Amino acid sequence: MPHLFDPFVLKDVTLRNRIAVSPMCQYMSDQGAANAWHQIHYGSLARGGAGLVVVEATAVAPEGRISWADAGLWNDQQAAALEPIVQEIKRWGAVPGIQLAHAGRKASANRPWEGDDHIPEGQPNSWTTIAPSAIPYGANLSRVPQAMSIEDIARVQADMASAVQRAKDVGFEWLQLHFAHGYLAQNFWSPKSNHRQDLYGGNAQNRGRYLLETLAAARKVWPENKPLTARMGVIDFDGDDETMLSESIDLLKVMKAQGLDSVDVSMGFNTPNANVPWGPNLLEDIAARVLRETQLPGSTSWFIHGPTAADRMIREGKIDLAMIGRPLLSDPHWPYHAAKELQLEDAAWKTLPAPYAHWLKAYR
Repeated sequence: MPHLFDPFVLKDVTLRNRIAVSPMCQYMSDQGAANAWHQIHYGSLARGGAGLVVVEATAVAPEGRISWADAGLWNDQQAAALEPIVQEIKRWGAVPGIQLAHAGRKASANRPWEGDDHIPEGQPNSWTTIAPSAIPYGANLSRVPQAMSIEDIARVQADMASAVQRAKDVGFEWLQLHFAHGYLAQNFWSPKSNHRQDLYGGNAQNRGRYLLETLAAARKVWPENKPLTARMGVIDFDGDDETMLSESIDLLKVMKAQGLDSVDVSMGFNTPNANVPWGPNLLEDIAARVLRETQLPGSTSWFIHGPTAADRMIREGKIDLAMIGRPLLSDPHWPYHAAKELQLEDAAWKTLPAPYAHWLKAYR
């Protein structure tokens, strides 16, 4: 079986190892455009040795931002700002990926360190939120969203296709659609947030329609030879876990048949009352089941307990990639230290740029 530092091949894309930078919102964009913060942030993660660097949740429309400071890809100026970041990631040997998203009813919020709550309507940096049904998330995100019309659905899906085209044009090689974490696609999938009575609501087939149509819109634009993936919220930890998990697996099987190449297994976050059993390797067995039953290659994240656990999960065939988040914020050279912990000396030096590797190797 492969290990954490073996290459991973999907379509025509080869990752130098199986460490992937999980998309992590920075809330530092200017009118949706990346800037010097992002250039340094993503450049350092690529220099640190990860095989895949997935740029944070990037909104496909202005109302799709979580906060006013979110990244966006709804215009050409934003695309131009991302192009040098793509080149920087490639320069240091990583594959550049991007997660495209729409925040749905969780949009129009303050940044996490400034309250992480909805900004009241009418105030600066506030806008009307949309969702499949006029049902608020609750807790600190209590605003009632506007229920989407059929025309709204078509518009957002067209926005997604336009953003996919821009991502392709600036050189991204790995695309992830955000179908998790209580954002718009997950709003459609979850019966907690979707009470529609039309073709987009009710049974699992109808609730999955928006996701399948959005996937199809992306598939028409995204190159066939590059990975088209999704982060999927498959469980809510709310007492009815088996139903949601089974339905999510069935939906992923249809997605696979319609062109999905890989899945990043995550949680729904559809309710503030979920009883998530936080702990090491939280989604390990759930991800293993999803990948086994769908026969999709894939990944997971959420408290992967260090290099040894990530390596073991890959060696056991439970996942193909380890999505690493906060450990890389703490230490962009986590791959180097992971290789050292796993006693893979050759891999350790390969994670480092030459100006680092030479001196560390010379004076070890």
